[in-house]
Amino acid sequence: MTNHNFPPLDAVALADTRDACHAYTGVLGGWTASCRQRRKHWWQLSLRPSLNGFTTGMIHADGVHFELALELASNRVRGEIAGGAGFVETLGGQTADDLGRTVQEFLTAGGVAERFIPNTDAGDGHAALDGNVRDGYSAEIAASFAQVWRELTAGYTDFQASIPEETSPINLWPGHFDMAMMWLGGEKIPGQDPADEEYSDKQMNFGFSFGDGGIPEPYFYNTAYPLPDAFPGLALPGDAYWHSEGFNGAVLRYRDLVSLEDPHAALQELWRSLLDAGRTYMLEQKAGG
Repeated sequence: MTNHNFPPLDAVALADTRDACHAYTGVLGGWTASCRQRRKHWWQLSLRPSLNGFTTGMIHADGVHFELALELASNRVRGEIAGGAGFVETLGGQTADDLGRTVQEFLTAGGVAERFIPNTDAGDGHAALDGNVRDGYSAEIAASFAQVWRELTAGYTDFQASIPEETSPINLWPGHFDMAMMWLGGEKIPGQDPADEEYSDKQMNFGFSFGDGGIPEPYFYNTAYPLPDAFPGLALPGDAYWHSEGFNGAVLRYRDLVSLEDPHAALQELWRSLLDAGRTYMLEQKAGG
């Protein structure tokens, strides 16, 4: 008897739907990039999980307030302008370019200035991903993605509650179509410009991907910057292992996690063991104290 709501995922069957959803997220991500001011670690570019998928959250553009959401649980994209119009469109029958035009027409008609329109040629939008939208899109598989994100959001929330140091928002990154949360240890890396937080902050990322060119199946990952020399030799709980092709970090395959009696507990154990190791080997105050 299962005690969790992680759905089964077929790595082969989900590929077309994953790539289509990846392209669709680029449409929403283009608007977060063009409308929001920069935040550290580029958090302004990310999307946020929602009950039915993910959302831009409220975006402000010269007095016009709007929100865009991909509600994969109900297979639709939704847009809303405060005090104005809204639109809903079923997903799967359009390319990302088609969706991009629909969103642009809706927002500009609602008063969003043309200067906020994403420059897809400059990489603010979805142009490079549009070819990934294929005929194999499945609304059922897309709904399973939303279910996975709900379960992971609950897990991230529990994990964050136990961490006294700074953590990032729970981010859905349009560029790589992965969900991740960052831990910031509060120390800077010697020799790096402290004003450039991307390269000076000691950090760990706890993430999840539905699969990519490096690992063609859904998986959890953890990376650390700078990577401690001791990490690749550390024992990891369960079926997690150290990965070194394409990136260096800990990996746990989704199928191995969901085969367990209590995947939530196992994921918390993995994350906490890695965080403890990060505090031990990355922070000078920890190592010295």
